Amino acid sequence: MNYIIREIKEEEYPILSDFLYEAIFIPESMEKPPKAIIEQSELQVYIADFGKEDDWCLVAEVKGKIVGAVWGRIMNDYGHIDDETPSLAISLYGEYRHLGIGTALMKAILHLLKEKGYKQTSLSVQKENYAVNMYQKIGFKVVSETEEEYIMVCELQ
Repeated sequence: MNYIIREIKEEEYPILSDFLYEAIFIPESMEKPPKAIIEQSELQVYIADFGKEDDWCLVAEVKGKIVGAVWGRIMNDYGHIDDETPSLAISLYGEYRHLGIGTALMKAILHLLKEKGYKQTSLSVQKENYAVNMYQKIGFKVVSETEEEYIMVCELQ
């Protein structure tokens, strides 16, 4: 599949709410929650007032349509490590998953963050999420865990 990866444009920031919703991992045995769930403060931290210093976002575009996004910011989220480490979120629309686009987005944001001078980046992922393997393949390592989630860090050397 042909796609391009580029920085998000300011007028496209509202689409992050769609990708935040898409980023919610739902095990097969569960129903998707209502979209209003993203209004909860622990999820709004990922997108509220996006566009400040230390906010970075890349999107994947297919035939002029944004189909995926990866973004990071320094925030006190589930994957928070410290106040110098951006936490990442990534998602794609369902029909664009398992095509290598997510891996390409992750590699591109890691490169961007390294260029910007960050030493590491982090994320939180549910243990059941198939993306755990992809994160490990591109260099993320588990640094802590809860019963349901891993906190993973990637050194940007």
